Amino acid sequence: MKKWIIIFLATVFILFMAILTIFYLIKGDSSRWQVALGGIIVGAIPLCLLFLKENPFNIPTIIAYYVFLFCTTYLGSIASFYLHYNWWDSALHLYKGVFVGCIGITLIKVFIRKSVSPEISRWIIFLFVVSLAVIAGILWEVYEFLGDQFITQTMQRGGNTDTMIDLIAGLIGGLLIAIYGAVRKLRV
Repeated sequence: MKKWIIIFLATVFILFMAILTIFYLIKGDSSRWQVALGGIIVGAIPLCLLFLKENPFNIPTIIAYYVFLFCTTYLGSIASFYLHYNWWDSALHLYKGVFVGCIGITLIKVFIRKSVSPEISRWIIFLFVVSLAVIAGILWEVYEFLGDQFITQTMQRGGNTDTMIDLIAGLIGGLLIAIYGAVRKLRV
């Protein structure tokens, strides 16, 4: 069942982005067709999970991924929410911090054997989840910086202030999930 839900969500998202790519390519809007083309690529990532022997991510995680993609690619860039709503970028960085933190908890459950899990310190769980969320935020900001240097010059309109607010928002999201994971002391 999970396989078919992933195929359905990926197909719908990829088709939507493909239509937008063609529409904006014909219209001559180079910025938007490139975003939509990128949406096709990142929309296909969950399909790659189908090649794993056992996909560790549950349906709510996959849905959360597509919600994030829709909010960033379509609403944020194509529908210009980033330009019209100052809070949109920070809200998505907070969401991304929470999302990546949840991915961190899933990875702990996948990679730590059940026989060893009772011995894992709450602090290790906390540090791993926060670190993963922070690294994701840093890598995204590097991507924005490089994109501005070589392609668009529209990703970091707020300069250093934008970067720092984004990193802080992602950190807060990651901290929320890290605290949850440490307090709950995940039963792997």
